[in-house]
Amino acid sequence: MISRVVLDSGPLGRIAHPRPNPDIAEWLRQILSAGVEVIVPEIADYEVRRNLLLEGLMTSVMRLDSLKERLTYLPLNTPTMLRAAELWASARKQGRATADPKELDGDVILAAQAESVGAVVATENVGHLSLFIDARGWREITS
Repeated sequence: MISRVVLDSGPLGRIAHPRPNPDIAEWLRQILSAGVEVIVPEIADYEVRRNLLLEGLMTSVMRLDSLKERLTYLPLNTPTMLRAAELWASARKQGRATADPKELDGDVILAAQAESVGAVVATENVGHLSLFIDARGWREITS
C-alpha cells in the first residue's frame, strides 16, 4: 500500500496547468481521497516554476502556488543534498550517469527527497529515477 507519493516535474507541471488534463486531475483526486499524501518536492517546483516564469504563464504559477498550499511541500535541506551527492557519485562509479557531469542532475535530488520521506515517485521518466528510488509512471500508482 502506497502512503506517500512525490511528484516529479512532469506530473506536477500537468497538474499546475490552469485546466489540468482530466486524466491526471482524476488520478490526483483518487489518490488524495484514498488518503495518500501527495508531496511537492522543492526541486520539482523549481523545475516547473522556472519554465512557467520563462513563458510568462502567471496563471500556472499561481496554480502551482496553490498546490503547494493544498499538498505537502517538501523543501530541500542539507541532509537531502548530501544524499543526492552520494547517489550521483554512486551512479557515476557504476557507469550509470543520468545527466552530463556539469549538470546539477535534478533526478538525484528528487530521488534523495523521495527517499527522505519514504515515498514513491510519480513520474513520466521511470528510467533514470528507478536507478535510485521506487519510481512509477503516475498512471500506475493507484489507491
